[in-house]
Amino acid sequence: MSDSSKAGCVARHINHIALAVLDLEKTIKFYVQTFGISTPEVVELQDHGVKAALIRVGGSQLEFIQPLKNTGGVANFIEKRGEGVHHICFEIDGLNESLKQLEASGINLIDKTSRSGLSGDIAFIHPKSTGGVLIELVDSAKARR
Repeated sequence: MSDSSKAGCVARHINHIALAVLDLEKTIKFYVQTFGISTPEVVELQDHGVKAALIRVGGSQLEFIQPLKNTGGVANFIEKRGEGVHHICFEIDGLNESLKQLEASGINLIDKTSRSGLSGDIAFIHPKSTGGVLIELVDSAKARR
């Protein structure tokens, strides 16, 4: 049994798994037609450089992200790795305080304070600290579900 009192943060729930895609509309159409999912709202997140949509699948969510330009993090990801799983998002309590604890414990953070994202108030942990997986954290108090 793990000792959560030593953790920088405690994951309460997987909020979503994000997929980087080249054609958001085509991807949404596939999921709607294949899995009977309701058509989601598409949002442009200029500060993140993506068009994005969240779809509910039972008690979980998938986030689709398409780069707005041929530059930036998501565009670079697709160029290097192709379309696919981009990140996993965990819901946690007290995001900003948790970020301080994670940084103090030596975790390499992309965001040292929270910022607004499609899922709510978010921050990212660098894959160098997670075995190669980009981890997004979302504050459970404001998480979009």
